[in-house]
Amino acid sequence: MKIWRCRAVPVLVGVLALAGCASSPPSTFYTLTPITEAGARSTALGDRGPKVILGPLTLPHFLDRPQIVVRDGVELRFDEFHRWGGSLDDDFLRVWGENLAHLLGTGQVFIFPTKVNTPVDFRVVAEVLSFEGSTGGNVRLKVRWVVLDPYRNKSLLVREETYRRPIQVGPDGTIDEVTLVSGLSQVLGDFSRDVADSLTRLPRPRPRPPEGSSVG
Repeated sequence: MKIWRCRAVPVLVGVLALAGCASSPPSTFYTLTPITEAGARSTALGDRGPKVILGPLTLPHFLDRPQIVVRDGVELRFDEFHRWGGSLDDDFLRVWGENLAHLLGTGQVFIFPTKVNTPVDFRVVAEVLSFEGSTGGNVRLKVRWVVLDPYRNKSLLVREETYRRPIQVGPDGTIDEVTLVSGLSQVLGDFSRDVADSLTRLPRPRPRPPEGSSVG
């Protein structure tokens, strides 16, 4: 009898483990969304605005992961059951590009690296320093970005900005993930508007003349 009982223990543990796995909630996946005007647009974009290439974009290591991140003071919470539908940097660049294309009125916004071999007017690189919600009741995007002259690899504009939007937080500090992702999309839209405004104010760089030619 003792031998039979010892052999039954691991079988019972295995059954309990399977029951625990079966009761785990499924993961839910999310993506950022473009600004309302860009999402609602039904007409094709032309080439009136500047030609722009975006990237590279860098994220801090704590954001470069599939889980959605929430900040609770100095603590970071990683939600295993609420995740990004793809990589966050790709999603950020995709929506940033959609926003700028609409705001600038151009269909020629490209994401680095691109195989499109066409001259562009500006290149914008960005370093995201924070992009998360907090139990304090807001979402925040802090980003350092640079506009480059693509012909001379020269900085035309260097800025660092912080964008915030309020979100509702439950009494126990919980945040609805749909509300959180919506807020993150909104601060990305605010950032996109600032970049678009800056690009429309900057004079478009002149291509570098071919070697050996004279400039009149």
